Amino acid sequence: MAQTLMTPNLDAITGEIEVAAPPERVFQALTDGRQLLQWWGEKGSCQAMLWQMDARKGGKWRMQSRAPSPEKSVNGVSDFVAGGEILEFDPPRLLVYSWIANWHDRPAEPTLVRWELTPTAKGTRVRVTHSGLTQQPIARTGYSGGWSGVLELLKTHCEA
Repeated sequence: MAQTLMTPNLDAITGEIEVAAPPERVFQALTDGRQLLQWWGEKGSCQAMLWQMDARKGGKWRMQSRAPSPEKSVNGVSDFVAGGEILEFDPPRLLVYSWIANWHDRPAEPTLVRWELTPTAKGTRVRVTHSGLTQQPIARTGYSGGWSGVLELLKTHCEA
């Protein structure tokens, strides 16, 4: 089961999980828009309606999803839109992108998502770090539980 940890300075949330699939398979699931749409919001707390990923350094990405009910809205937002730019792209080991989300406390300020994939004897160790959250207290609270769910969805998808 995936668990997340928050840094003492409240800037970043990190989560890890072991996936019984090679790094190439996991990296593809993180960078292919069709797969992202399929697994990211399929059984999660929000239904993904759009996932676009121009998988290359400098490429743009965009996601849209909807809260399943009004009480699941964040900062008064229930139609979620996030996007950004891919800052580092080193298949199948590293993917880093900016993350700008309309439900953030400060929606114009980008945060950073970093995916690190390390081969293991049984597959891949996946580590995700979402940083730049010091000034995003409400969003940070949601991410502390949300990233563990995303990791579990990724694991289920890649191991199918």
